[in-house]
Amino acid sequence: MKKRQIINLVVLALAVIAVVVLAITLRTAPADADTPYFATFMSLVPPIIAICLALFTKEVFSSLFVGVLAGGLFYADFSPVKAIDTVVNTGIIEAVSGTAGIFAFLVILGAVVILLNKAGGSQAFGKWAQTHVKTRVGALLATFALGVLIFVDDYFNCLTVGSVMKPVCDTHKISRAKLAYIIDATAAPICMIAPVSSWAAAVSEHVANGEGLKYFILAIPYNFYSLLTIVFLITITLLGFDYGKMSGVEFKAMSEGDLGAIESEENVEGLPAGAAGARVFDLIVPIAVLIVSCVVALMYVGGFFTAGDYQWDLIGAFGNTDATVGLPLGSLVSLIVIIIYLMARRLISFKESMEAIPKGFIAMVPAILILTLATALKNTTSLLGSDVFVENLLKNADALKLFLPAIIFLIACGLAFATGTSWGTFGILIPIVSAAFGGLGSEIAVIGMSACLAGAVCGDHCSPISDTTIMASAGAQCNHVEHVSTQLPYAITVAAVSFVSYVIAGLMQAVGLYWWLSLPIAIVLMIGTVFGIRFMAKRKANA
Repeated sequence: MKKRQIINLVVLALAVIAVVVLAITLRTAPADADTPYFATFMSLVPPIIAICLALFTKEVFSSLFVGVLAGGLFYADFSPVKAIDTVVNTGIIEAVSGTAGIFAFLVILGAVVILLNKAGGSQAFGKWAQTHVKTRVGALLATFALGVLIFVDDYFNCLTVGSVMKPVCDTHKISRAKLAYIIDATAAPICMIAPVSSWAAAVSEHVANGEGLKYFILAIPYNFYSLLTIVFLITITLLGFDYGKMSGVEFKAMSEGDLGAIESEENVEGLPAGAAGARVFDLIVPIAVLIVSCVVALMYVGGFFTAGDYQWDLIGAFGNTDATVGLPLGSLVSLIVIIIYLMARRLISFKESMEAIPKGFIAMVPAILILTLATALKNTTSLLGSDVFVENLLKNADALKLFLPAIIFLIACGLAFATGTSWGTFGILIPIVSAAFGGLGSEIAVIGMSACLAGAVCGDHCSPISDTTIMASAGAQCNHVEHVSTQLPYAITVAAVSFVSYVIAGLMQAVGLYWWLSLPIAIVLMIGTVFGIRFMAKRKANA
């Protein structure tokens, strides 16, 4: 056994001993509680274990499971039989039954992605762009537009945008590293502000009482990292400005024609060449059908079309809706309509459409597994009264609450960077964030939740082991290390401005000033930062 492995095992053993000793000494719960650790510090230990293991092992599945197991052991006061029963029934089974609707939505969404890839509408967009895009800026903006259009799933985005836009970008001497950055910047950041997406479904599952979609939408204006990434990308594109290592890569591409490509004879796995007769509308129409179907279904579930308190009340219906019912209902209807449409267009056969369903399920298995384990962790920590403990802890710390969103943003960034997963990060943190603010009913709590989501996206965007970062490199056929090193200065710049923006937003909401003022300030800060970096770069070049 290597020396490093021995050290890791020793550290892990000491950590386990420390947790056991801590558990024995902190049995301070009320006498009538179901567990001696109810509403004590030990109620936070399971998610802390999951976080530390994720940072230590860089592997999220086992880390989440160990966190669930720890929660079951504490709740059962280390009784093995009761612990197993808690983990299986309250943890995993309730997680699966409670998220069945979201699972169905993810599987259907995966099938839609496979269908759209097979039909070739995105490839038709690339052919259209080759004909109509005449400038370098136009090629970059067209790539950005396609990335925004394919917002339903980050995997779909990464697999499609690179393959479709490579010929267009190559014509205008845009480096593959720059293409990979645009793919990455329009994958997770865009999905995190799209209410009809696999990401919205995953986030919704971690909010109690079926109100996940409501708070996801409320959090969008405060999702500074996602929104400012869009502002940053458009600004540097219109200015024709790059800095850091990206500047050298782009200069080399324009002056020497060296795009830094890693060519492959095969298409990116899972992305077929597309049907010969496909048009741009064969991408736009199915996505429009998916959006409209899901929105109408959410309105229906919320009571918009039925007699009751929310009939013909759009805002009330969305506040009353249940994403675990509305999203699978809408996506199922859209799947049927999309299959009929693509078959009528003779882009796919019935057999191919049926084959897309199991393929869609396979594509979503990692997401489903993370969602199950994260929900199970939330269930076991709830049994331990983690929300009560955190609420009591912060009752007399109102001033600290104003700065919590910025702190939460940094924590989420670090965890997502180390583990390479956004879903695992917000699955662990959202219940803790909700408890920290005594629920999500206040404006500061919504800002805190948004900071958690934004930090998860930021860390995922920066991480070299993130699946979307890896897929962006593959989609652009770019050296992965070069993609990470050229993208990192850009992501850090947006993250820094986002951190400042969360400090400002937290302070402003205390005096009744909300996103309609803090968001414009954040946008101005972002644009001003780009101009400041540009000024310093020119000054350095002229020195």
